[in-house]
Amino acid sequence: MLRTLLIEDEAPARADLRAKLAAHPEVAVVGEAATLRTARARLAQPDYDLVFLDVQLVGGNAFDLVPDVRAGARIVFVTAHDEYALRAFEVNALDYLLKPVAPARLAETVRRLVTPSSEEPDAPPPAGPALRLADIVYLRSGLSARFAQVEQISVITASDNYTDVRLADGSKIFLRKTLKAWEDTLPATHFMRVHRTQIVNLARVTRYERDSDEHTRLYVEGLADPVPASRDRWSGLRERLAALRTAS
Repeated sequence: MLRTLLIEDEAPARADLRAKLAAHPEVAVVGEAATLRTARARLAQPDYDLVFLDVQLVGGNAFDLVPDVRAGARIVFVTAHDEYALRAFEVNALDYLLKPVAPARLAETVRRLVTPSSEEPDAPPPAGPALRLADIVYLRSGLSARFAQVEQISVITASDNYTDVRLADGSKIFLRKTLKAWEDTLPATHFMRVHRTQIVNLARVTRYERDSDEHTRLYVEGLADPVPASRDRWSGLRERLAALRTAS
């Protein structure tokens, strides 16, 4: 049984979603909230597994509430037309529903939520459309997850079909997504594969060093140790760094 919260500031929309969820006995609505204040209070309680979260709320939006969702709980975003939110969530395979919620689409969401992960195909997610620096990415590793702006990513390191994502604040997230998938979606103006196994946000490079053997080491926000850059990438790397410095 999925104990579910509905956070939506429009009473008719809440009633509509509640009525449609009634067709799914595996889902039990255990609480509702219509404002940021009441939502935070309700999210602080431990008795829920799933949150239907309206993207646009009076006085704020869903991003303001995400840190309040308890660890391990799943989130389904609901929106009427917010293109910004749709891009962010679609890119990262986080489910969302468009208002008015279609019963068939809701049924598919519920099916995925209640199906054990072992029954789902074990395949990396598709690359998705191109990201922008201001986009919000959903980074999930096991039972832990967080949101971060693309511009907060400092370095991504490959490990087979997984990647180790380092953020500017020093956080580390290990998730199932290939380096190639990241390279295909990250904005090329700021992100560059400086080594066979690493992509660096050039805007997060604080300084670099070159030795007599033409080895380059990049010092990047959020990492204690420098990132090595391949010799054959130095020319392009130098030009990209200079272009960013000029633009800023």
